[in-house]
Amino acid sequence: MPQQGYTIGRDVSVVVTLPNGTNLPLGKVTSFTSKPETTKAKIKGLDGVNDTLRFWEGGSLDIKVVRRNATLDNYFAGLEAAYWAGQSEDYCTVQETISEPDGSVSQFRYERVIFDYDPGMFEADKEVAQTLSGTYAKKIKQA
Repeated sequence: MPQQGYTIGRDVSVVVTLPNGTNLPLGKVTSFTSKPETTKAKIKGLDGVNDTLRFWEGGSLDIKVVRRNATLDNYFAGLEAAYWAGQSEDYCTVQETISEPDGSVSQFRYERVIFDYDPGMFEADKEVAQTLSGTYAKKIKQA
């Protein structure tokens, strides 16, 4: 719920959909970041006017969670086992939903997502922070 006209962190929800159509239970999500990646090319005209071209190349995203169980460990162990068995890895999809200050809802879908996984560090009297870092091919506005 936005506060005083500002979007705050709890205004967003993130869902990871696996290639088989089921959702990956993330547990307690503590942060989400997405960043588009582009390449630029400069064109220097003989007329003295310079132009810039931009090429969209997908982007990266990070989802930070607090470990509640072995769900993510088991999922990535399964991916590794499939790799060693000669199976290819299919892409995930990420759905981002944002409650806007004006009451509307924005939704974005990140397609062709591949994740890397940091299972976190175990320390006495501290939560275990885990990170899913991924790349995506396209970000599509849905609502």
